[in-house]
Amino acid sequence: MEPSLARVDYLQVGVTAQKTMRLLPASGKKATQKVVVGDQDGVVTCFGIKKGEAVPVFKTLPGQKISRLELGGALNTPQEKIFVAIGSEVRGFTKRGKQFLSFETNLTESIKAMHISGADLFLCASYIYNHYCDCKDQHYFLSGDKINDVLCLPVDKVNCITPVLACQDRVLRVLQGSNLLYEVELPGPPAVLALSNGNGGDSGEEIVYGTSDGKLGVTQITGTKAIPRWEIGNEKKRGGILCIDSFDILGDGVKELLVGRDDGMIEIYNFESADDPVLRHDYALSESISSIQGGCVGKDGYDEILAATYSGWLTGLTTEPVHREGGSGEELKLSQEMQNKISSLRNELEQLQIKILQEREKYQQSSHSSTAVSSVPAFSVNDKFTLNRDDASYSLILEVQTAIDNVLVQSDVPLDLLDVDKNSAVVSFSSCDSEPNSNFLLATYRCQANTTRLELKVRSIEGQYGTLQAYVTPRIQPKTCQVLQYQIKPLSLHQRTHSIDQDRPMNTLMLKGQFSFAEIHSWVVFCLPEVPEKTPAGECITFYFQNTFLGTQLESTYRKGEGYFKSDNISTISILKDVLSKEATKRKINLNISYDVNEESVRHTLKLIHPKLEYQQLLAKKVHLIDALRELQVHEGNVDFLLPKYRSILEEADQLLEEYKRQPAHLERLYGMITDLFIDKFKFKGTNVKTKVPLLLEILDGCDQDGLIAFFDAA
Repeated sequence: MEPSLARVDYLQVGVTAQKTMRLLPASGKKATQKVVVGDQDGVVTCFGIKKGEAVPVFKTLPGQKISRLELGGALNTPQEKIFVAIGSEVRGFTKRGKQFLSFETNLTESIKAMHISGADLFLCASYIYNHYCDCKDQHYFLSGDKINDVLCLPVDKVNCITPVLACQDRVLRVLQGSNLLYEVELPGPPAVLALSNGNGGDSGEEIVYGTSDGKLGVTQITGTKAIPRWEIGNEKKRGGILCIDSFDILGDGVKELLVGRDDGMIEIYNFESADDPVLRHDYALSESISSIQGGCVGKDGYDEILAATYSGWLTGLTTEPVHREGGSGEELKLSQEMQNKISSLRNELEQLQIKILQEREKYQQSSHSSTAVSSVPAFSVNDKFTLNRDDASYSLILEVQTAIDNVLVQSDVPLDLLDVDKNSAVVSFSSCDSEPNSNFLLATYRCQANTTRLELKVRSIEGQYGTLQAYVTPRIQPKTCQVLQYQIKPLSLHQRTHSIDQDRPMNTLMLKGQFSFAEIHSWVVFCLPEVPEKTPAGECITFYFQNTFLGTQLESTYRKGEGYFKSDNISTISILKDVLSKEATKRKINLNISYDVNEESVRHTLKLIHPKLEYQQLLAKKVHLIDALRELQVHEGNVDFLLPKYRSILEEADQLLEEYKRQPAHLERLYGMITDLFIDKFKFKGTNVKTKVPLLLEILDGCDQDGLIAFFDAA
């Protein structure tokens, strides 16, 4: 049975961070629950709903922004104490709003993640985990990469404290005291953790994770190892997962999995079979879902899903029918209720319009006075710049608390702007003068009214590095703009991976010199994405990467005074050699560089590129034939006389054009990579072969793999 859910917007607070809204336990079985939410103005708001209206219970004064909100209390009792993380402090409030705790932690950074279990408090800053019991320091752990979330298995079920950290390097770290028990490798960077079924399942050991690239899964955390239960990929190319809850919204006695994503999608997964969940229902909001909860909020006896969005809206998807079946008296009562609501909204709107006019007049007067001080309105931007493994492109997501007017995108390195289906903004390109100003891209996105979220896609060229800038202008007066900067790294299409294929033919680059571990780590951070900025603990570190465009790989191992870089793509080694020697020269460090080139690796890389090249050339040929074939179709009236291969081109014309439009300059990029591979192969031999490039391009047009390999060998 498909759930029938109606949307209700209850209230708007300030901008909200991830996991900052909870429902307090109900006083009776079917009674409504109070909502508590913390925003980035530092205000904790608790309210209930009566007759469709939000009735405040308490509201705190503004302050520093709230990064997390959790409920707590003694184990096996209703969890109705409210705890909020503000900077490096944790505050506790009763359900009536009385503050009973102000705990200033010893963390030097702001709290990013928090979990509470009885008297135990688990806090995480960017890299540091701390465990407190009754506000006394118990355990400490320094993570190898940024911590996104923290959770502890239910103590009453597993009989020991087992904290689990969700880390940016695609790993769950399971701790015992201050020590790492083991690591669990995941398919993407985990952004959020939750207990399966709300209680860890029958064993209490099952954890649900959601990744920033939209994957969802469950793993069982036992005392010695992790057992994967199920995993769902992101086939529909939806946003990253920000929040998860378990609640029986379908009323079938089994809790469903509620998922909120950063593109505004709310999903309900049902466990029809005992194994993998099935997506039963989804609902799209226009902005990211920062928190999600299942409960009874609007009316007694009617369950609903409550979501908090980035701009602070608290929106319910309720099972309460909008049009009730019943006699005319029931309908009359409902219409009277609606009329009262409409009239109160009209009054509120009139008061707001009067207030706006008064404030505008006040601003005009103050701006023309002799003591006028210009005031720029501040606004929050929620931004995310991530590499997509599927199509080797970067997604830039910009979300503003108010409507966006326009976004200007500028880059000092060559970038391809790719089409995004969800994007309704009108894009216009300006011509660039790349010589004096190093401008390679200037594009303006003009947004439609009420657009608060914009998604762009760009593809970079490895070896060319610089900065991408986005100038965000919202629809507010006076006009103001915020500039956001994103680094395009020399090996920008590489993504961290857990392991690589050691059997591939590898080229090696070796560095030796008077440099510290921190210095060589900073060079690797400069060259490659997804490397933690903090210098790793220990004396030596190894990172593995995969090129998302070609599938080639890179292994980087370094310590104080030496570094080893292995790759099956000689162009990757060439880029690293150039950039690392340039960085060392800037710091006046003398490097001893040596390399070991494997001839077989060039053939191996060509074999990896060739199927992509063949596919793109065939696609380009088909697209160039479409207009001529359509003209023939119009002229002749039918296409029965055409060969089957030409008829199929006409039948698939729309899909072919869509694919070609979605991947502009794809063929040119592949030509560029093969040309670079050719030049780099001979550069390591001390030979300049740039004069032979036109001949190489002729061979590429012929698309013969054996001929291409023979040319590389003979040149």
